[in-house]
Amino acid sequence: MTIVDDGRPADSMRIRVTALAQMRDEARSGPGPQATAAQKAKGKLTVRERIGLLFDEGSFTEIETLRRHRAAGFGMEAKKPYTDGVVTGWGTVDGRTVFVYAHDFRIFGGALGEAHAAKIHKVMDLAEAAGAPIVGLCDGAGARIQEGVTALAGYGGIFQRNVRNSGVIPQISVILGPCAGGAAYSPALTDFVFMVRGIAQMFITGPDVVKAVTGETISHDALGGADAHAAVSGVASVAYDDEEECLADLRHLLSLLPSNNRELPPRVPSTDPPDRLTEKLNDLVPADPSRSYDMHAVIEEVVDDGDFFEIQPTWATNVICALARMDGHVVGIVANQPAALAGVLDIHASEKAARFVAMCDAFNIPLVTLVDVPGFLPGVDQEHGGIIRHGAKLLYAYCNATVPRVQLILRKAYGGAYIVMDSRSIGADVSFAWPINEIAVMGAEGAANVIFRREIAAAEDPEAVRIQKVKEYRSELMHPYYAAERGLVDDVIDPAETRHRIVSALAMLRAKHVPLPSRKHGNQPQ
Repeated sequence: MTIVDDGRPADSMRIRVTALAQMRDEARSGPGPQATAAQKAKGKLTVRERIGLLFDEGSFTEIETLRRHRAAGFGMEAKKPYTDGVVTGWGTVDGRTVFVYAHDFRIFGGALGEAHAAKIHKVMDLAEAAGAPIVGLCDGAGARIQEGVTALAGYGGIFQRNVRNSGVIPQISVILGPCAGGAAYSPALTDFVFMVRGIAQMFITGPDVVKAVTGETISHDALGGADAHAAVSGVASVAYDDEEECLADLRHLLSLLPSNNRELPPRVPSTDPPDRLTEKLNDLVPADPSRSYDMHAVIEEVVDDGDFFEIQPTWATNVICALARMDGHVVGIVANQPAALAGVLDIHASEKAARFVAMCDAFNIPLVTLVDVPGFLPGVDQEHGGIIRHGAKLLYAYCNATVPRVQLILRKAYGGAYIVMDSRSIGADVSFAWPINEIAVMGAEGAANVIFRREIAAAEDPEAVRIQKVKEYRSELMHPYYAAERGLVDDVIDPAETRHRIVSALAMLRAKHVPLPSRKHGNQPQ
């Protein structure tokens, strides 16, 4: 735009202000109605509609609205739209500051170039300096080919900031369109990844490359859609049916997180009494350790108003990871799920829980661990897949955590899985157990078969002897008070007291402080 100045100071200011308003309008309206119609035809919201849903009304402040690229060649000098395909700035969510960068697919397909990357770098640096969460609304076609290596370098700057801010400020990626190649690594470095079905795809190499290299034919959605990453790969934290639901849940998640690692999560007043009895738990959980039940029902009974936010609910379903409130304070819950694979720990469950524990510890969220675990999943695939190192990730995460940690053993806790699920021996601050608990190296049947193998084999009635030895082992080593007598459980409690006892323990631990050893960082299992 050419600015005409006739030399008169007052008129000159009015002209310039009018010109500024026109430029801002042009930037905010985007590339035109045709591009917007194409965006809508894909079933997607525009970038500013998304921002409007994320932030409190009227709170968004945009920066570098008038930024444009300076690339030349391949026709780029003739196409220099404002914003350069990404909207950046900050606003409030429930009154708390949150930063955002949001790709505008209508401009260069949301592809990242030098100026585009510089805007993202700036808003990430501002989020770090302000100590506030940052959200990436991702809808871009990857690196801008016309800008070559400068585009790739732009991604490097994003990755470096992702890592620098890891565990410092919450970082959340929302996939609302394509996210391919190098672009996919930034979401993988963030704390949470949300995806919307039907419009989001994320992969390193697309279907065409896969077919050319391997001969496999697969659709974009089957390869890297929301459900593929939510249920198969574990990359996505949650998948949604539409953008409105996704962004509403994003606001909810932000309400459960602190602004940075120097703060506690926000507490909200609770009308659910902290000493409320949980008598339903006596009927929800069968005493028979071989019978299944849904751990979600236990969590609902214990937390405030039965409300919790589950992370990765469709991946590694044999363990549950969720954020909830107890007496208004945010807690992280890790629980075995007897309704899926009997609640065993396997490779995926160990990875899922380990990352969640580390996230909670980074952001000062106390941990409540609900244990009902028969052990680690046996099998050649698990052993060759590295269950030893993957299981060690969960062990490392718990041992490394300095937040308040409360363990509750509902029924069985066998073998190494008992130790890994935040036992007293690895640092749980308080451990409770129900009167039906069984803590042992293995189940009574398996233990008796090993210890009394020869005696059983030599008996006239092997089955009768085996049954007798199972009873003997259970009465000697697996009675509910064996661990309590040895100080490995702080108290055996009535299930009806569960909520009250956990809330009380967490209140006692609220000022917990653990001095850390002097080290650069640990070398956690990979």
